[in-house]
Amino acid sequence: MRVKVYKSEERINGRAKQVIEEMEAQVLGREGRLAMIQALIPLGLQAVEEELQWEVSGLVGGARFERTSGSMKRWGQNPGSVFVGDQKLKVNIPRVRDLSRNREVGLKSHERLQSPGHVDEIALSRVINGISQGKYERAAEHIPETFGIKKSSISKKFIRASSRKLTAFMNRDLSGYDIVAIFIDGKFFAENEMVIALGVTIEGEKVLLGFIETSTENGTICRDFLNGLKARGLRLDQEILFVIDGGKGIYKGIGEVMGEKAVIGRCQWHKRENVLDYLSKDRRAAFRGKLQNAYENPDYAAAKKALLAIRVDLKALNQSAVNSLDEGFEETLMLQRLGLFDKLGKSFKTTNCIENVNKQLELYTGRVDCWQNSDQRRRWVATALLEIEPRLNRVTGHEHLIELRAAMKSFVARRKTENAA
Repeated sequence: MRVKVYKSEERINGRAKQVIEEMEAQVLGREGRLAMIQALIPLGLQAVEEELQWEVSGLVGGARFERTSGSMKRWGQNPGSVFVGDQKLKVNIPRVRDLSRNREVGLKSHERLQSPGHVDEIALSRVINGISQGKYERAAEHIPETFGIKKSSISKKFIRASSRKLTAFMNRDLSGYDIVAIFIDGKFFAENEMVIALGVTIEGEKVLLGFIETSTENGTICRDFLNGLKARGLRLDQEILFVIDGGKGIYKGIGEVMGEKAVIGRCQWHKRENVLDYLSKDRRAAFRGKLQNAYENPDYAAAKKALLAIRVDLKALNQSAVNSLDEGFEETLMLQRLGLFDKLGKSFKTTNCIENVNKQLELYTGRVDCWQNSDQRRRWVATALLEIEPRLNRVTGHEHLIELRAAMKSFVARRKTENAA
């Protein structure tokens, strides 16, 4: 059966061709192309026919209706069927005959397209890697109803597959990870925020531990979040370096769960920018350089001295800027206090590690036209994070993480003694 292209549909079919070309650039091998055709509703039977003819041309060695000199010959066509989405559809299957062996040659693409298996995972991959649910649905509306294709097919597949991903991610056993540091940061989806935790193992591997949905970063939310990770096996009975951007709720929650074993480092970049926000634009460049130089000093005493000198200058300009610098002052110098700024500063002086995760998350979720409910947000975030995690690189300076653990133990013991006195 040939697919007729009416004038009113020419623009639509042009878009379908563009979609397949874009997707093909991301998929290697004919197996991926076949999977894509089976899952993407907008391609319809026209793309199925093109794929069958493509294989026939490869076997015969010539274009359609072209005479060839080899033993492989086109041999008409037979009625058959393929799966497009969940629907089994009738289509004419081209035949190829090997004259030298006097037998018919089966088409592998036809065999593959006769099976609906793995459709959910295929649809999930296609949606999360570039086309939003809404766009799938709109594209599906352009396929004639006489084909028997349900326009909600792809969305339903994505919901089923992403629900499984969400369950797997949120229930993943964390007991096998020896975590030495945790980055915590939030990312907004419309008016709701997802607070995400990124762990760093003692070998330097990055592990996405989990996320929690909230409207505000208060201490109770963060406490419940960390306790949830603990219930999944995350070891919180030893010193861990927490790198945060300065949210008071996150800070409080960490203290409530970790107690005296909490070692909190504040992002130097966020602190610097927060201070500069209180200054006039003509003052910012000079103070940005001063603050940057101070924070880059690996010696704790020297860095603190430089920051206190800046504090004096700020006091003459803006007391609010001084208050901002004072808040979390010691935590911004945590790596210097641990004596490891030179070795681990690139990875742990800021929240860049998790900020980069959030940027990648935006690539996956930024195409969503409308966040409808909590379930949708959670499914998309979990699915995207599982896509991102395998590509995360080890932290710079990972060979010094054993030193970090030893330094934190000494720091906590010293702090405990000082507090007791």
